[in-house]
Amino acid sequence: MSDKILDCRGLACPQPVIETKKALETGTEKTILVIVDNVAARENVTRLAKSAGCEVEAEEKEECYYLTVRKKGGVFPAKEDSRGEAPQPQGASGAVYLITTNSFGQGSPDLGEVLMKSLMATVVQQTIPAAMFLLNTGVYLAVEGSPVLEQLRTLASAGTEILVCGTCLNYYKIMEKLAIGAVSNMAEINSRLNGPHKVITIG
Repeated sequence: MSDKILDCRGLACPQPVIETKKALETGTEKTILVIVDNVAARENVTRLAKSAGCEVEAEEKEECYYLTVRKKGGVFPAKEDSRGEAPQPQGASGAVYLITTNSFGQGSPDLGEVLMKSLMATVVQQTIPAAMFLLNTGVYLAVEGSPVLEQLRTLASAGTEILVCGTCLNYYKIMEKLAIGAVSNMAEINSRLNGPHKVITIG
């Protein structure tokens, strides 16, 4: 039985993550039951808890997700920075890319797709980015059938962290098609954008 129940149904991203983190940091409970009503929130809360060394068990019922979060040793490890977000990526030394579109530039969508493929191919051959954040229609780059999926997989293998907006995946109803990267939230992405890396915006 859980020591505390945290009902996050109906809360917009990234509120479920923020509320869960607050409960883990300030509460004395060893076990917390977090209830969310969408896949993005489930993934984000799970990632937060696991990144801090907690155990997570998920159960789906009544069209919601019940996440049992257990603190190892009854404490919440201080793995995060002062803003409460995960540490900045260390796997690569390049810039971070904020990509908010699946078509590079204005004008013809077909040309934009060609240019996006060219950009990704060029990035792979040059300095490997520390991270790529995909928002709005940029999330289409990380799903099945994406014309740049091979390049993204190459970057991920080389150490680039790929974070994909869960709210955007839900909005476009393509969550189940995600093929690369981790489902993320605005709090985590904003934390990364305020980090030490140069930010390059595409979109």
